[in-house]
Amino acid sequence: MGDYILEMNNITKEFPGVKALSDVNFKVKRGEIHCLVGENGAGKSTLMKVLSGVHHYGTYTGDIVYNGEVQQFKSIADSEAKGIAIIYQELALVPELSVYENIYFGHEIMNGKTIDWNKTIIKASEMLEKVRLHIDPSIKVKTLGVGNQQLVEIAKALSKNVKLLILDEPTASLNEDDSKNLLDLIRELKNQGVSCVMISHKLKEITAIADTITVLRDGATITSIDVTQRKIEEKEIIKYMVGRSIENIYPKREHKNIGEVVFSVNNWTVQDPVKDRNLLENININVRRGEIVGLQGLMGAGRTELALGIFGNTPNYKILSGDVTMEGKTTRYKSPKDAIAAGLAYVTEDRKGNGLVLMQDIKYNISLTNLDQLTEGIAINENEEIIVANDYLESINIKAPSILQKVRNLSGGNQQKVQIAKWLFAKPKVLILDEPTRGIDVGAKYEIYSLMNKLVEQGMSIIMISSELSEVMGMSDRLYVMSEGKITGELTAEEATDEKVMAMAIQS
Repeated sequence: MGDYILEMNNITKEFPGVKALSDVNFKVKRGEIHCLVGENGAGKSTLMKVLSGVHHYGTYTGDIVYNGEVQQFKSIADSEAKGIAIIYQELALVPELSVYENIYFGHEIMNGKTIDWNKTIIKASEMLEKVRLHIDPSIKVKTLGVGNQQLVEIAKALSKNVKLLILDEPTASLNEDDSKNLLDLIRELKNQGVSCVMISHKLKEITAIADTITVLRDGATITSIDVTQRKIEEKEIIKYMVGRSIENIYPKREHKNIGEVVFSVNNWTVQDPVKDRNLLENININVRRGEIVGLQGLMGAGRTELALGIFGNTPNYKILSGDVTMEGKTTRYKSPKDAIAAGLAYVTEDRKGNGLVLMQDIKYNISLTNLDQLTEGIAINENEEIIVANDYLESINIKAPSILQKVRNLSGGNQQKVQIAKWLFAKPKVLILDEPTRGIDVGAKYEIYSLMNKLVEQGMSIIMISSELSEVMGMSDRLYVMSEGKITGELTAEEATDEKVMAMAIQS
């Protein structure tokens, strides 16, 4: 493991008005797992796009040395031809095609001028065996869970004779079991001679799997640490990432002014008509004024379905029974508009797909939920809209040059802040946060946690859904655990332990 398969020397990449990378140096040893970390906007993905040919030769300065030779990748096809493959957080699979068609999509096995489908199926089965995915290669990708789709992507990369595999946030959308399976597979690939670069915000995974850790901050290389030579603590990585020490990633509230119950879900039962089964059964939860209530459970437990249902967004399901009570008034919201009017807001886990209008600017996105407040007659008061957007830009520290910045150009953490600002402008009494820190860095997480504490101190109530057990336990005053559509336990922050929560999460 002494020689380098990759050396990126003095890489500088500029976009209009922004220097994304500044003389970055990054080296990967042959046959190692190299973790690349940093805050959102630090330049990690940009550096990998330079390597893979997305940002082609001539659009950056510096040298890429791969297998001892200087490379000039002009396209993704050029880097793939050399054995470099990149798998993004948003998977690049075609849902309607079969697994074997996806694995060989773009580099089909030909027999003359036609595709050799028999050989394709055989070779695809071999690739699936390599990633330990025992499925029929003829099934459509859309029928697979996210974890198995991730394995299909890796099988696709292996089918291209990959020598250097880049994984961008590979476990961001996976549950704990799928994450463990994927990390075990990465170790296995390492043993087979595949070098891996992994970008991740999950520091526990990084310290568990990395041979080397490189930290980027503000487009520059801060340090590279050989983890095979010494043990590294998460707090040391955080210090390099954010430029300061964060002793407690979950900030404690000085005063817990928890009051009376302001919101409850009562006897909530929901059916999936297509599968003819109950998704949720007899759910009863409540939240008090100034309280953070966590909602924990494994993937498929029904947490998001519950949140969408009480928010009035149930186009595919049938509510068999149940209602909600907001400040003593019992009802069932027929639409999100009704829920918003009553003081309930829902921050979706899918900020890019359902939470934000990426092509629009910050100002446009923030004002969406409460246009009535900005309307004079039939026109929007643009001056007032600007004032509101600037207030949120400053108050929750959205890092952007102005409120006219397109949301698609923001980092994940700042996109999440815009999404939260949008719902805060609706003036909710109860705020549901679904996976509020998914795919964002530790510094942005800390800011969102601090904002949550500030909101509940001001009297708001928060229901937080998270797949990260440490996050739920670190931030909640009280938590409910779900399993297979049922509430299987309720614990105070003082009562909750990893063992207790997981035992409740696997109850049937």
